[in-house]
Amino acid sequence: MKISYNWLKQFIKIDWDSQKTGELLTDLGLEVEGITAFESVKGGLKGIVVGEVLTCVKHPNADKLKLTTVNIGTETPLQIVCGAPNVAAGQKVPVATIGTTLYTQEGEAWTIKKGKIRGEESHGMICAEDELGLGKGHDGIMVLDNSLVPGTPCAKVFKIEHDEVFEIGLTPNRADAMSHFGVARDLKAGLKQRDIQKELITPSVSNFTVENRSLKIDVAVEKSELAPRYCGLTISNLIVQPSPDWLKNRLKAIGITPKNNIVDATNYVLHELGQPLHAFDAAKIKGQKIIVKTLPKGSKFTTLDGLERELHEEDLMICDAEKPLCIAGVFGGENSGVTEYTTSIFLESAYFNPVSVRKTAKRHALSTDASFRFERGIDINNVEYSLMRAALLIKEIAGGDITSDVADFYPKKKDDYQVFLTYDKINKLIGQEIPEDTIKSIMASLDIKVKNVSESGMGLAIPFYRVDVQREVDVIEEILRVFGYNNINSKEKLNASIASTSKFEDYKLQNLIGDQLSSQGFYEILANSLTTPDYIALSSDHEKEEAVKIMNPLSTDLSIMRMSMLFPGLEAISYNSNRKKQHIKFFEFGKTYHQKQTERIENKHLSLLLTGNKTEENWSLPTQPCNFYFLKATVENILHRLGISDTNSLPTQSDVFSEGLSLNAQENVLVNFGVVKKSITKHFDIKQEVLYADFEWSTILKLVPSKSIQFKDIPKYPEVKRDFALLLDNKVSFKEVHDLAFETEKKLLKNINLFDVYTGKNLPEGKKSYAVSFTIQDTKNTLTDKQIDKIMSKLQTNYEKKLGAELR
Repeated sequence: MKISYNWLKQFIKIDWDSQKTGELLTDLGLEVEGITAFESVKGGLKGIVVGEVLTCVKHPNADKLKLTTVNIGTETPLQIVCGAPNVAAGQKVPVATIGTTLYTQEGEAWTIKKGKIRGEESHGMICAEDELGLGKGHDGIMVLDNSLVPGTPCAKVFKIEHDEVFEIGLTPNRADAMSHFGVARDLKAGLKQRDIQKELITPSVSNFTVENRSLKIDVAVEKSELAPRYCGLTISNLIVQPSPDWLKNRLKAIGITPKNNIVDATNYVLHELGQPLHAFDAAKIKGQKIIVKTLPKGSKFTTLDGLERELHEEDLMICDAEKPLCIAGVFGGENSGVTEYTTSIFLESAYFNPVSVRKTAKRHALSTDASFRFERGIDINNVEYSLMRAALLIKEIAGGDITSDVADFYPKKKDDYQVFLTYDKINKLIGQEIPEDTIKSIMASLDIKVKNVSESGMGLAIPFYRVDVQREVDVIEEILRVFGYNNINSKEKLNASIASTSKFEDYKLQNLIGDQLSSQGFYEILANSLTTPDYIALSSDHEKEEAVKIMNPLSTDLSIMRMSMLFPGLEAISYNSNRKKQHIKFFEFGKTYHQKQTERIENKHLSLLLTGNKTEENWSLPTQPCNFYFLKATVENILHRLGISDTNSLPTQSDVFSEGLSLNAQENVLVNFGVVKKSITKHFDIKQEVLYADFEWSTILKLVPSKSIQFKDIPKYPEVKRDFALLLDNKVSFKEVHDLAFETEKKLLKNINLFDVYTGKNLPEGKKSYAVSFTIQDTKNTLTDKQIDKIMSKLQTNYEKKLGAELR
């Protein structure tokens, strides 16, 4: 939100520099993110002075150029070559001296330099309107008032306004500060706490009068719950024209482009007082009646941007006797606004239900200055005052007469919020005792009325416009921010309690596995939990009816909660691969969401996504693609790190894989992993193979063993390795070889490793060769050859009997 310092000073007379004021606003909770300078004319006409053309003759070497001498108040007149057809001796003109910076209409800077034009020196430039940024005229040079003294800075002649603009990072709860008046109100409270008493100056409406009642427009509100207060009046015989410079400069300073005096006046009051207004061309209101109501679902309405929109049955509309004119609190209609031919208007000021406006704005993807304020809640008691303020301003700059009484629909007055504030609660939350008189002073500066006082606390009436202050803790927060966080003393002694937590807490296990994956080259991602329903059709794992739908989605692409970790992850892979990042290893901890009849279910997951090579290209290492076995090893290492080793594998039942496995334990699925179907990756424009693993993290947390870790000494005695080259049937798996080895020797066999597989020439049909190494170790004694040979003999015998193996 932009706040003009000059504008702010109209409400509160303060002589502080902008930096000091910005610091106070930040202390008050209105964080000033930056302060920028504003000039009503870019460059501020620095270096532009009034000159008097002394002589003007034809350029000796050019038909369309003039050679002039110009007095700019210095001892020696300047010789300037000018191409304007209207330049003549005796004129007072604006002159840009050497070194002056001018700006093009597009804002590009260029500097006046001494030069030669067709052989004649030129020491400056006589300027046209557009070259100075004072207008768009370029037919000739700008001729000034003849009474001006040569050498006078043009910044004084044209009264260039210099301003400083605060960029305030307004938090959503501070609806009361969405205007210059609201910021000034906070500033006054902050100054008072620093013993600086300043009055808050508000625009007077005491001279508001109804000149006649020649144009009455009746108001009917059919949906009072959506429009608790609605005011309006008519102004006739006005003239639509450009706004005066002072008004234009105020709007330009805060980034608003002036349009005409009527629209500018409503925008001015919006940013001045925080009350949105809307001006309708009275001649376009049929039946001289305004009706505030909803329309049937599917009704068509064309807004100011020229788009035809389909209305929802809950959209509140401003209508006349025949047609809709405006989406209430959001956007005007194409055929009801003010034009250059408008001579009378109906001026609207209202309080619309914040929830209704927010839903309508989101529904139609519209965001305006008006909806921004209505959504957060404006001051319902300020509606009529703002209307009269705007009416008087329009009369001042557009003429005309107020030709109707104020129509004010306000059937049920909104009461102030009632809160009882206890002293004990203040001291407990703030940690420091604040004097009662100080608290009362702060309350008064914030328009909070103290209704009664007792030994334990005080009863308060909170203004309705303070929508963020409805509880005792909210009032204490207000006290603290005005009193000043920096004024709270910090204790020298800090007390803290140490909580006893299990090493198997969810976040600890996530950190443990996250560190393990990061060390393997994985990057953690955090995908959006909102996604598109289009992804449901890519897999039969989930039904459309299971989707948890968002009631007020930002868009159709973000209208349901995700049902799978895969598709948002594929979006991340697609985004990276389209930017030449082909080798990707991602992991994510997150949740999926499902609707099971009347129950909503959240499940925690850990997902892995791999594509491309295991490592980046390197001269010392051959590149190896991420394949199914690499993913399988990564999955098993994660389970092993969590202490889960007793698992069995089955073909996966998930529809997203072209091939994959499911690891189970105690009849629970722990993880599904495999190669993602090409039909799915094609939908995301991914041309590489993608590997995916989906851990049921909620299930894993229940199975993580809670037994104590046991430590043992590193063995003092050496290990021994022996190898077998086994000739086996193709149907025999390494798992069978592995398990049989540990069944044969449970005590001294420590590890078994498959280091070579051979199929092909010189082997019988249906056979394969496994090269297997065995690690044997006794932790108490050094092994003898006799012991080792006995173990290897037992292994050989069992392999021959049970697996039909032969030694090669």
